[in-house]
Amino acid sequence: MTTLHPVLAEVTARIVERSHATRTAYLARIDAAKAQGVYRHRLGCSNLAHSFAAAPDADKSKLRGKITPSIGIVTAYNDMLSAHQPYEPYPVEIRKAARLVGAVAQVAGGVPAMCDGITQGRAGMELSLFSREVIAMAAAVALSHDTFDAALMLGICDKIVPGLLTAALSFGHIPTILVPAGPMTSGLSNPEKSKVRQRYAEGKADRDELLEAESAAYHAPGTCTFYGTANSNQMLMEIMGVHLPGASFVHPNTPLREALTRAATFRAAQITALGDDYTPIGRVLDERAFVNGIVGLHATGGSTNHLLHLVAVARAGGIVLTLDDFDALSRVVPLMARVYPNGSADVNTFHTAGGMPFLIGSLLDAGLLHPDVQTVWGKGLAPYRKMPALEASGRLVWNDVGPSGNLDVLRPANEPFRKDGGLRVLRGNLGCAVIKVSSIPDDRKVVEAPALVFNDQEEVQAAFNRGELNRDFVAVVRFQGPKANGMPELHKLTPPLSVLQARGHHVALITDGRMSGASGKVPAAIHVTPEAVDGGAIGKLREGDVIRLDAEAGTLEVKVDAAEWAARAQAHIDLSAHHVGMGRELFAPFRNAVGTADAGVTVFGTVDRHHLADA
Repeated sequence: MTTLHPVLAEVTARIVERSHATRTAYLARIDAAKAQGVYRHRLGCSNLAHSFAAAPDADKSKLRGKITPSIGIVTAYNDMLSAHQPYEPYPVEIRKAARLVGAVAQVAGGVPAMCDGITQGRAGMELSLFSREVIAMAAAVALSHDTFDAALMLGICDKIVPGLLTAALSFGHIPTILVPAGPMTSGLSNPEKSKVRQRYAEGKADRDELLEAESAAYHAPGTCTFYGTANSNQMLMEIMGVHLPGASFVHPNTPLREALTRAATFRAAQITALGDDYTPIGRVLDERAFVNGIVGLHATGGSTNHLLHLVAVARAGGIVLTLDDFDALSRVVPLMARVYPNGSADVNTFHTAGGMPFLIGSLLDAGLLHPDVQTVWGKGLAPYRKMPALEASGRLVWNDVGPSGNLDVLRPANEPFRKDGGLRVLRGNLGCAVIKVSSIPDDRKVVEAPALVFNDQEEVQAAFNRGELNRDFVAVVRFQGPKANGMPELHKLTPPLSVLQARGHHVALITDGRMSGASGKVPAAIHVTPEAVDGGAIGKLREGDVIRLDAEAGTLEVKVDAAEWAARAQAHIDLSAHHVGMGRELFAPFRNAVGTADAGVTVFGTVDRHHLADA
């Protein structure tokens, strides 16, 4: 039997101890919420009649009875976004599947799904991170009718999955399965797309050429094929045991994808409190599951957004994660995957090479995952070592996977691309930040250069266009934190900074904003906390200050005389233009209540901690 890695055991024990009071209170609350018999029969007759008034007669008859499980569907379907468009037929197919096993399924409600790829650089991006909280609340409204014995949640992209999970944990007594839709087929390769973007940034390609390249890359239903936050979500849901085994990266609208959705429906009906295999989501997502998720994030070089999302979601289940947990695990978890932007391949190549079953199996063999966790599929992660397939008869089966089919993309834990993970925590007199190091060249992991200070990414682009950035420098882009303007992603910075680094300049970025899973080869200290608008040291920086970003030592320092630094005034800017228009005025309560980046940028955290402490 494989021995658990000592650091994994140590970090998990710290989390368990740190979370004891809040987790104990949480579990007591969800245990108390479990009903005897079907949940809907706790309702009064008028309430119950309302709940099935529009149902077909056969379903209505079952819902009147007291033995049929009812499955609630929460969907993020819309037909504008490629990742969510495939969900359109799911409710019909889920209802059919539920009837096959004597259950009933109803759409409980919908949640918004916005795309950072569309809002990037636009005012709408300032709503993006807060949409996670809106999604959680909308899903909670959907489940608040208290009629469902299990839930299937249909969501895949950046804020949708964390929002759905937060709501699921608020209803932690209900068995819940996340149902993916899968990635689009491969189009124009990510490296080729990146080349056109850089040429456009340099003025060597026009808009028509850029649009043609982008359209060739994003060309079909499904998630984008690069390894950003959306596909990091799918990895996490599988390694944390909330997807069916091997379900994450199967293409939409294929027989295998449809079979997996049916199987998820069958399983949801099996794990309600009506049977002998009751599996509430609040028990599945325990401390070990979150540690497994962090391990997966490091092993794949996943999105930095999950240093926010995992912390926030865990708190909804009474579990307190810190950035130190991520850092400690990063030092012992090897980087096993190279998927764009940390390599040239896309997620389809990763999946073909062995994908999640190979990754999970290799990590289990290395003692780098908790093997005995509860999953929605059953006890233990062993079933997640197998890849789903359809036999000629159409029967869904899971097969063993062999060695990696492409060692340039996916390697075993004992022969990794690098011996440690892809994320680091930075600390110093500028506060706390995180950095993704998995694709930064070795000679660029330490940058010491004068600061150039900007208050938004458009100022950086304008300076680049004027030819003012052909030098070594650290770009400081501040007033981009959650309290300032909702913490938008700053992807517009990637092309110009990449061009400058390619020209031989030593450049880096420091920001209290986000870069997400698309951050790449330029050193970027992101999520700087405290943020500028909250009195953070980043707000005291001036042009010419020498900054040292050392990703190896884990430090972020400004080299200014201590007395001068202490006396220096904090910068202030007028942010009112970021607080109105495109719906932003409606999100003022979020900006006023939001917590810090290291605590997950959530408006729920403080309330939850107080509530759980009092429970």
